[in-house]
Amino acid sequence: MEPNFSVSEGEAAEAVRLQRLDKLFRARFGRAPRRYFSSPGRIEVVGNHTDHNCGKVLVGAVSCDIAAAVAAREDGVVQIAAEGFGLVRVRTDELAPRAEERGKSAALVRGVLRAIADAGYAVGGFSAATHSNIFRGAGLSSSAAFEVLVAEIVNCLYAKGRISALQKARFGQYAENVYFGKPCGLLDQTGIALGGLHTADFAQPDAPQIGRVPWPAGYSVVVINTGGSHAKLTQHYAAIREEMCAVAAYFGCKTLREVSKERVWEEMARLRRATSDRAVLRALHYFDENARVDAAAAALKQGDTDAFLRAVRDSGESSVRFLQNCCVPGKVEQPVLLALRLSERLLKGEGAFRMQGGGFAGTVFAVVPCGQAERYARGMADVFGRQNILITGIRQAGACETGNQPRKRREE
Repeated sequence: MEPNFSVSEGEAAEAVRLQRLDKLFRARFGRAPRRYFSSPGRIEVVGNHTDHNCGKVLVGAVSCDIAAAVAAREDGVVQIAAEGFGLVRVRTDELAPRAEERGKSAALVRGVLRAIADAGYAVGGFSAATHSNIFRGAGLSSSAAFEVLVAEIVNCLYAKGRISALQKARFGQYAENVYFGKPCGLLDQTGIALGGLHTADFAQPDAPQIGRVPWPAGYSVVVINTGGSHAKLTQHYAAIREEMCAVAAYFGCKTLREVSKERVWEEMARLRRATSDRAVLRALHYFDENARVDAAAAALKQGDTDAFLRAVRDSGESSVRFLQNCCVPGKVEQPVLLALRLSERLLKGEGAFRMQGGGFAGTVFAVVPCGQAERYARGMADVFGRQNILITGIRQAGACETGNQPRKRREE
């Protein structure tokens, strides 16, 4: 029998997952859950490291997710039991940041609750048991999925569904920036909260311009977890943002969105001395990525799949050469670059592939004709392991309540 690389093998697997969630919930909390929620992972299709400088992205939700079984509590306590992890416990009347929680799940919960309360919405307690099939620490935004999940649970239990998708995204970003201690942009949370495939222009970070675009018919997404973890790479992500902002500061600006590519070329000799060659290359990547997002979105709207795939390939190549976030500096372990080279060999010019997310370790994804997805997945599994390969699609639902099922999975 051929291996099944999809995240689920049908209704039977969904039923098993529901039973696992129910069993975990009853074991931890001594009662039955009442409601179910799901928050997806995401892929950044084009627009690598642009959002934190008010740039443009093309982002899509995918079918892997964090599923949660939930019941409200009347004591103002939030308790979350994740399969394979300890219990997170936060009181809704104790929402100030705690230094000892920095970098931990409790910080994300406390930060999301604080952001919701500060926005004027009611918050309250709940118990939740969760199960995730998002590759952890590999660039599909498991932390953002968790943040937006917490926001959606509070939205449904206490805020009467009035919190918008973009508000949930901002609440998650706030928790990650202020409480967790990671200087992320808004890309991850936006893709997860919205679902589907969207362009997002962060020229006004608090009110990004959003546009929905179609996924090309006949193409699957294959995700490859190369085995590296993002857990200890915050300094490398921060350096990208800092170097881009240093180029902007040379021109008296806060972000690169206020600067033109032409000014960078004109000041190249002095700019490289004031910052660094790598900073200049990363800035040029930023400008080109913004243009590629526009080109990819226009191609999808016009049904020009070839032009869309070309934009994805060019984006990936730019991340390798100019953004330089496809391996950890000084490390001989370079799984992302190896996966990219193997993809080139297996796909032979068909489809497109690129590094996914923050970079330096983690994940590669490919846009592959559906008829070739299994062959490509098998070739990647031979090197990176069957458990690290996922054939998926663009999930239309963002973080949401799912009724009596652990996951609502609608794909194109």
